[in-house]
Amino acid sequence: MTTSFDSNPKGRDHTDPLPGDLPVTDTAPDGATGTEGPAPTRRATLAELLDTLNERPVPFRFSAYDGSRTGPDDAPIGLHLATTRGLSYLLTAPGSLGLSRAYVAGDLEVTGVHPGDPYDLLVTLADGLSLRRPDPSTLARLARSVGVTRFLPPEPPAQEAVPDWRRALHGLRHSRSRDASAIQHHYDVSNRFYELVLGESMAYTCACYPDQGATLEEAQEHKHDLVARKLGLRPGLRLLDIGCGWGGMVRHAAREYGVRALGVTLSRQQAEWAQQAIDREGLADRAEVRHLDYRAVPEGDFDVISSIGLTEHIGVRNYPAYFGFLRDKLRPGGRLLNHCITRPDNRHPARVRRGFIDRYVFPDGEITGSGRIISAMQNAGFEVRHTENLREHYARTLMEWCANLVAAWDDCVTEV
Repeated sequence: MTTSFDSNPKGRDHTDPLPGDLPVTDTAPDGATGTEGPAPTRRATLAELLDTLNERPVPFRFSAYDGSRTGPDDAPIGLHLATTRGLSYLLTAPGSLGLSRAYVAGDLEVTGVHPGDPYDLLVTLADGLSLRRPDPSTLARLARSVGVTRFLPPEPPAQEAVPDWRRALHGLRHSRSRDASAIQHHYDVSNRFYELVLGESMAYTCACYPDQGATLEEAQEHKHDLVARKLGLRPGLRLLDIGCGWGGMVRHAAREYGVRALGVTLSRQQAEWAQQAIDREGLADRAEVRHLDYRAVPEGDFDVISSIGLTEHIGVRNYPAYFGFLRDKLRPGGRLLNHCITRPDNRHPARVRRGFIDRYVFPDGEITGSGRIISAMQNAGFEVRHTENLREHYARTLMEWCANLVAAWDDCVTEV
């Protein structure tokens, strides 16, 4: 937005802010006559800055370390900016990354939601926080109000994944060494933590609910069986499950369909947990999980391959090599089921380098639309026979995981 200034606008007192201006007040020292020169300008408060920069009335209670506040007093959601460091996070990484840094560091305090289930907060921010790009004059006033040192980026919280240039120490993006580092960052937290959040199934993937009354465990069992039926599993077939997690699909296939199943994962903790579960269930004669990169699997001529939640870690540029590798691991006429998170379009960048997901969830992860994935599969020689969207099921799965996290919050915090 551009604001024009007039030295003496008609019908307007010079102390009234123009639309889009930061609130200012002209003052003069006691006893001054007004002839000594320009009066100093009062710094805007943080609440005033938020009101000025947001395109609509702030829908949540906001308060800051400078004592200012704005928003409805009876709003169910409240945010308190507690430190100058938190302000620097917000200014130097506008959007989800800055908010995440301030929150994780304890500089942005939230009331009205449980930390294990902040969905209502996210909806409130998405619907009510729409910051306009300040024009040069407004930006200058903002800098004077908060101080130029607030625009110096603080060190990110220790929980944040390092930026690209430091990740390069582990190799090029999606090299075997760097993929292993990225997977360990996300998954090798604590098996007990995931037991508390994911439940008995230990399935870190979208469940599929057969009906409204189904539990999370029933829905995960139904999901595994949906995969099995799409692959046409039957006794004696050989299954390769890449990115197998804690081995849920491997065990289901071996137990319910008599399949000889091999699962591989880059997470050592996942592999150890999965192999122990296989041994407990007496499936060791036909099921195995290895701590291994899928690209290092020596066997071939599999009847079926399942890839559940791995494609997000492959990298879009690597799709031709990825699907070509899987094609070569299958016998002629074999089947592949590829399940992953997708975007609703094929135009959005697959990876947002300074985004929340890249720094706090899936380092180096890339998500694109289903059309791009299908094209890559077809170009690699696959005949795509069926696609299915489980978006609504994933939303419910996330609700169940959040409920588990809330119920076991103290134990989960202790684990991580």
